[in-house]
Amino acid sequence: MRIDLAGRTALVTGSSQGIGLAIATGLAAAGAAVVLTGRSEERLRAAAGGVDGEVRWVAADLTTGDGHARLVEEVPAVDVLVNNLGVFGAADPLTTGDDEWRRYFETNVLTAVRLTRHYLPGMVERGWGRVQYTSSDSAVVTPAEMIHYGVTKTALLGVHRGFAKAAAGTGVTVNSVLAGPTRTGGVEEFVRQLIPGDLPWEEAQQRFMREHRPQSLLGRLIEPEEIANMCCYLASPLASATTGAAVRVDGGYVDAILP
Repeated sequence: MRIDLAGRTALVTGSSQGIGLAIATGLAAAGAAVVLTGRSEERLRAAAGGVDGEVRWVAADLTTGDGHARLVEEVPAVDVLVNNLGVFGAADPLTTGDDEWRRYFETNVLTAVRLTRHYLPGMVERGWGRVQYTSSDSAVVTPAEMIHYGVTKTALLGVHRGFAKAAAGTGVTVNSVLAGPTRTGGVEEFVRQLIPGDLPWEEAQQRFMREHRPQSLLGRLIEPEEIANMCCYLASPLASATTGAAVRVDGGYVDAILP
């Protein structure tokens, strides 16, 4: 299959590193003009330097009204929107306060809702577009050590399904990607939180998967590029009949026979 996104503009939120940067890199390789977003101008500049293709960036805190306004002013329309921005971390569910719950919802859910409200009407008017949300296996298998995170990822499944219905029959597709445990800088820190000591990384990773993610059929952390491959497919014309779907790239972590 040849994925061709030439002439399309793609916006990937939370794309200065990790899964977001891998998705942006893949979209650029497919010919899209890519916009990176994040809070740090310096990190975005460094990230853009590693992307082969047409790329620019907008530094903005999308959890704020000013940051959202700045982004949509500089990038008024896109063909592909990948809502990847998110935060995660382990926390005692019995002591996680309201402010932290609100921060997770604001970052992981409401930023995506605002951007979808802005960009989806233009896609519908043009008769073509792709909206994606980076969800997680935690949306289905709520982790005891980060309930507040899992619940926000569950919320995204409802968000994407609803917006897919709003775009029904227009040529615009709306989907979520359920990413499994993926090797990023943040996840490496998370693994170190749960696996104490100074074990070599490979040993710490294997112990993390064995003790905390034993359901994984892959038996290892997923690489960001493996998530990006699915996102690039869903962004392409080849995925025209896939909408309203929660597509799994979870290494078989979710124990279910349905997607």
